[in-house]
Amino acid sequence: MEKGPKKNSMEQHINSLKKNARVAGLWYLLLVIVGIFGLLYVQSQIIVDGNAAATTKNMLVHEFLFRAGIFSSVTGNFIFLLLVLALYRLLKEVNGPQAKFMVVLVLVQVSIGFVLDLFNFTSLMILKGDVLKSLTPAQKQDFAMLFLKFHDYGIAILEVYWGIWLVPLGILVYKSKFIPRIIGVLLIAGGIAYMSNSFTFLLFPAFEQFVSKFIVIASLGEIVVMLWLLIKGVKSQAYKPGTIAEYL
Repeated sequence: MEKGPKKNSMEQHINSLKKNARVAGLWYLLLVIVGIFGLLYVQSQIIVDGNAAATTKNMLVHEFLFRAGIFSSVTGNFIFLLLVLALYRLLKEVNGPQAKFMVVLVLVQVSIGFVLDLFNFTSLMILKGDVLKSLTPAQKQDFAMLFLKFHDYGIAILEVYWGIWLVPLGILVYKSKFIPRIIGVLLIAGGIAYMSNSFTFLLFPAFEQFVSKFIVIASLGEIVVMLWLLIKGVKSQAYKPGTIAEYL
């Protein structure tokens, strides 16, 4: 008599997990899209390495694009919050305290991210003469580049948190039983790669170019987990009679 209700409860729980997984996958996809636009496309169109004059000229000539890049970063930070909340709902039953720790780490880096966006916006305002109006054109260029550097250095340091949050996520995925363990391993490896790159930038900048090549590991883990959550959701076969109690 009890098998029917138990079976229905298990199916409902599985369906709930699948829904949470696909919602998380969707937020992850959107985060990747805005990240590619802001960090890769806009940067490539605006920033000219070693040429402050060309960079500041691009900021003024392509002002809307530069503003769009800032907007994409702000939007990305908000999406990041939605993503980690969706992941929390999905993985909290695996280990509640660890899932909460993951959320806290994301909250910290999102807060820092908003400050870094302010540096970029300030650099544009300086160039346009909206602030520090008494500066000469050369001084405006110098101050604008200074704030751009603040943003870039901040991003390099923020990579520590990009990596740290992937470690509890990877551990939760590894323990979950409804997502392949190899994905958890890739996420942990990616987190270590991010942290290693940031620490190298801070301590051994001469080796940063070499260490940065391992960032592809981080990208691989995040892309794989995003695709799994979107397409597969969770492994239904991981739930067997007698084990569902672990998740209820």
